Amino acid sequence: MEMEYVLLESSSPQKACHSQTQTDVLKPLLGGGVSGGGGTLRKRRRVLSKDGRSNVRIEHISGQSALYMRDLWTTFLDMQWRYKFFLFTATFAGTWFLFGVLWYLLALVHGDLLEFDPPSNHTPCVMQMQTLTGAFLFSLETQTTIGYGFRCITEECPAAIILLIVQLVITMLLEIFITGTFLAKVARPKKRGETVKFSQHAVVSTHEGRPCLMVRVANMRKSLLIGCQVSGKLLQTSLTKEGETVRLDQRNVPFQVDMSSDSPFLILPLTFYHLIDDNSPLRAWAAKGGGWTDPESADFELLVIMSATVEPTSATCQVRTSYLPDEILWGYEFPPVVSLSPSGKYVADFAFFDKVAKTKTTPVFKASSPQQQAYQSSNGDGTAPEVSDPEKIRLEQSYRERGEERGRARDTPLSVRISNV
Repeated sequence: MEMEYVLLESSSPQKACHSQTQTDVLKPLLGGGVSGGGGTLRKRRRVLSKDGRSNVRIEHISGQSALYMRDLWTTFLDMQWRYKFFLFTATFAGTWFLFGVLWYLLALVHGDLLEFDPPSNHTPCVMQMQTLTGAFLFSLETQTTIGYGFRCITEECPAAIILLIVQLVITMLLEIFITGTFLAKVARPKKRGETVKFSQHAVVSTHEGRPCLMVRVANMRKSLLIGCQVSGKLLQTSLTKEGETVRLDQRNVPFQVDMSSDSPFLILPLTFYHLIDDNSPLRAWAAKGGGWTDPESADFELLVIMSATVEPTSATCQVRTSYLPDEILWGYEFPPVVSLSPSGKYVADFAFFDKVAKTKTTPVFKASSPQQQAYQSSNGDGTAPEVSDPEKIRLEQSYRERGEERGRARDTPLSVRISNV
């Protein structure tokens, strides 16, 4: 039986795919509310764009310019390329002209200029430098070590020798700094992170009998990423017990591959799972069947972060993306993207990477009963039981009660745990 694959590219709400600008009034976003359907849906702006850039604007920082000047290296690295090229050109042209003026003043003081009509036996500080243009050209030739041959310094002026040394030292330090920032900006692992791809949508389907939120990640280079770790953060507005509203409260959303989250081997596209259970921050949203039409449960943003080490350079890179509630598809799954070619090689077809398929059965989230939650809290580590069987839990509790009665007589408590086998 063939499965029908759906590639969500339209901006139609029925296909649950919208633009990144989030201007549709039907979407549950933070901001001013508008009436729609069964309630008031609010506008939400992304904290993190789909390509991982921050949309947070920082304002009213006291002494911001001074702080940036103290950390010039980071300031230059974060600078956009067009400003960097302008600063690169302005730095060299500025130093050439600045020291050209100093050479001109030196010639002016020594009487080497044409307007002074120096005698034939006059020895200038710099040969063939009698105008401001000549001083600028001598400064340029000195700094770039061109040396055309007819402009040269003489032994007549000790001040000229000192000025030459100062110019060479200062301009060399500037060249080292600017060239270093160029190389560091080009070699930043941020560019390596652009070859790591997240699925356009997250899906929720049943995995191993339990509802799971899934995202797909792929490395589009042959060079490997070492020590991959995928984690999630759920940003939503929450209300504390004291009645305080916390905007953009962060909750951990753990991800794993199959049954392990330790260093997956990202040689092929992998699907990372988040188990939606009673400990998941998405439980309230999942209890209402997912979707994004509920203004209360669908008011969140899911950030997915992958950290890894680039194998060729050993640099650490971090790749980020975000999913809004309308980008999390309930009752869908990812189709396979890995196949075997006739020559026996494995092929990852990225034409299917962003496609999703409707599941045969709709995932259902069922919260644990109070009896199961009490049993969870009775476990010392606070973890959930491996199998949520009510009969098993009732039997364990009855044995535990009997053990407590016997323990009172012997003053030794009895711990009972029934195997899942």
